[in-house]
Amino acid sequence: MSETLVLEELSVLFKDVLDNGDISLLSSTTAEDIDEWDSITHMMLVVEIEKKYAIKFTASETRGWNNVGELVKSILQKKS
Repeated sequence: MSETLVLEELSVLFKDVLDNGDISLLSSTTAEDIDEWDSITHMMLVVEIEKKYAIKFTASETRGWNNVGELVKSILQKKS
């Protein structure tokens, strides 16, 4: 599984959860870049990501991500 593949899969997931088909994720994307991404939708995203990849994150892990790239790296670490 590559960073590019995970980023592509997350793009689809973000579009679905945030109900915004115009979202274009980059590794540098942050919550500040997407209007619909607030604290509530952040938790919804985490739940959907955990389901999709059959992994679990701790609360401190989810608070520690500064951008989508860090989220991707966390997913890859948990899947390895």
